[in-house]
Amino acid sequence: MTTYRFKYLLTEEGWKSDALVKVDTEGKILSLTEDQSAIVDHELNVAALPGFQNAHSHSFQYAMAGLAERHSTSSTPDDFWSWREAMYSLALSINPDQLESIARMLYSEMLRHGYTDVAEFHYVHHDKNGSAYENLSEMGERLVKAAADVGLGITLIPIFYQKGGFGKEPTEGQKRFISSDLDAYNRLLDASEKSTELYQHANLSIGIHSMRGVEPAVIKQIAEEGRKDIPFHIHISEQLKEIEDSIAYLGKRPVEWMLDEVEMNERFHLVHATHLTEGETLSLAKTDASVVLCPSTEGNLGDGIFPLRSFQEAGGKWSIGTDSHVGLNPLEELRILDYGQRLISHKRNTYYSQNEGDSGLYAYQKALMSGREAMNNFTTSYFAEGTYLDVALFNLDTPLLSVTNPINLASTILYSTDASHQYGTIAKGKLQVVNGRHVKESEILEDFKNCMKQLANR
Repeated sequence: MTTYRFKYLLTEEGWKSDALVKVDTEGKILSLTEDQSAIVDHELNVAALPGFQNAHSHSFQYAMAGLAERHSTSSTPDDFWSWREAMYSLALSINPDQLESIARMLYSEMLRHGYTDVAEFHYVHHDKNGSAYENLSEMGERLVKAAADVGLGITLIPIFYQKGGFGKEPTEGQKRFISSDLDAYNRLLDASEKSTELYQHANLSIGIHSMRGVEPAVIKQIAEEGRKDIPFHIHISEQLKEIEDSIAYLGKRPVEWMLDEVEMNERFHLVHATHLTEGETLSLAKTDASVVLCPSTEGNLGDGIFPLRSFQEAGGKWSIGTDSHVGLNPLEELRILDYGQRLISHKRNTYYSQNEGDSGLYAYQKALMSGREAMNNFTTSYFAEGTYLDVALFNLDTPLLSVTNPINLASTILYSTDASHQYGTIAKGKLQVVNGRHVKESEILEDFKNCMKQLANR
């Protein structure tokens, strides 16, 4: 058994002072009380938040973060589609060992920033020639091993990627991604599930790359006939060109088609969904499906701004992700999301409902609950007995936090701190990050440096 005492711990009922948490040898919570006197293993002068959920990640893209900012000076503008070609170049280069090295570094950095779980939207399946590995889930298994090594929970989402666009065959740059038909994808899904069995904090989800990446009739078939016990993730309506192509091919916008053809519920997680009509926004909110927003990546790619205010007002659910990993701080994702809404609405109460007027508390609750659902976790208590202890720890010895009343603490952390204010992270009951450093940082970093020397892309 291990005992932790936090100066403040945020629960669904608000802040608890001198929160004493006992966990068993596996890291599961035995009890949570308020106790100033007990002798504990770890006395932490911190404000502890539930561990952040990263609901959308392409781990290999961490190796190209910051490298797509040198733009052509020709008459052809740089946009998402030119960025995509740079991404394909990297995807065609990495081998399984390199992917594992990149993911270990990335996942340790996620932990450093307070994420305790990640949904890995994984589509680099095959070898460099586009042929299947003997283990169909070789690359996915390396991601599971990376997460296990650093102590991060992972939901592996093997992605069905079939087409090169609406009605188009795959391109050469996509050859490592492709499952030719539903049978091939189901074999990949089965192999991926076996990979998740290697790590107690790994599980599985279904994933469709996009409406343009899989024949729409097959998407409908998977939704109707596929597994119903795991989440369903899909990129959708991220770019205006995607919507134009969808209308030309289907006579409908992507989300419009999903609403008409697929019976969506809380299992469904629509990534980006940037460009929605008012009708799509309201109808999507009523399905109980969630939208996964990745503000730093969406801003970096020039995607656009999701209509969050009207979506929330209609009861819509949302979570956050880091996608291409140009940003890794969950507080930054939440701030960018909020500030984008303030700029287009000219109002400051983005994170607000009739039941909750505290922006910080509202944002944490929304991102946490839908983020958990993205990973097939429907626990509504922040720290239920029998669940694993996951917390992001903020140092109360830092200037602003040291003088802040608990009533202002949630929003002070959200709007006025950065990674330097984070003391550490407990994931699955274990203190994985201490004083801003992962416990395995040195070996992980050395391995990552060697990997990047081999890739020679930076």
